[in-house]
Amino acid sequence: MKMNSKMDPMGRAIADYHKTGKADRLRVFSPMFEEDEIPLPTLFRKYEEMPGIEQQALAMVKGKTLDVGAGAGCHSLVLQEKGVDVTAIDISPLSVETMKERGVKHVMEQDFFTLEGQYDTIIMLMNGIGIVGTLDRLPEFFKLLDRLLAPGGQVLCDSSDISYVFEDEDGTGMMIIPNEMAYYGEHSFQMRYKDTIGKPFDWLYIDADTLREKGARYGYAVEVVAEGEHYDYLARITKRQARRVQDSL
Repeated sequence: MKMNSKMDPMGRAIADYHKTGKADRLRVFSPMFEEDEIPLPTLFRKYEEMPGIEQQALAMVKGKTLDVGAGAGCHSLVLQEKGVDVTAIDISPLSVETMKERGVKHVMEQDFFTLEGQYDTIIMLMNGIGIVGTLDRLPEFFKLLDRLLAPGGQVLCDSSDISYVFEDEDGTGMMIIPNEMAYYGEHSFQMRYKDTIGKPFDWLYIDADTLREKGARYGYAVEVVAEGEHYDYLARITKRQARRVQDSL
């Protein structure tokens, strides 16, 4: 589903920062957390400013590549400089316009879940797998990979295990999860930039064990290839090879 530019706070903030080098606060609201904000310079960072797990993901890219939720296009620009055939997609029309102005060659205003085509690598960085929204939508995600991944293809995505947020304070490490939460990594957010207010959206922070378990159900192997400093990790998702069955004589 494409986004109305009048309800595109992130895109408006990205466009302002691109044109002027400064922007107002891009504010983020959630029922579970205190008000936060996204620092705009991080969306325009160069390779040297990226965290280690993002640098490693970019080093692992191979073949025809899809950059999902590309934002201001920082990852696509790095890959382009390396000669990678990369296509950037985002549902934000203003972000797409900004990426084109910044020199990203192949950009589409596109919802990942309605995309067609095949790719050797799909990157979903900056907690990019969060667009799945809820655990219940993971089956749709893996079935989509059946269609989008070329033979031998891979998904490189990062996420965070936010269980630490719900740990008690007595040092036992027990998690205290609100009764209304089906899974502690499922959250809803809403963004605001100046007078532009976006629609609420679901976002998924998924721990590596759960991602591995869910992937196995749909024929995918999940390998954690790097861990960050803030409970984050980089995962490589690939299609499991079918086992060979030999006739016994």
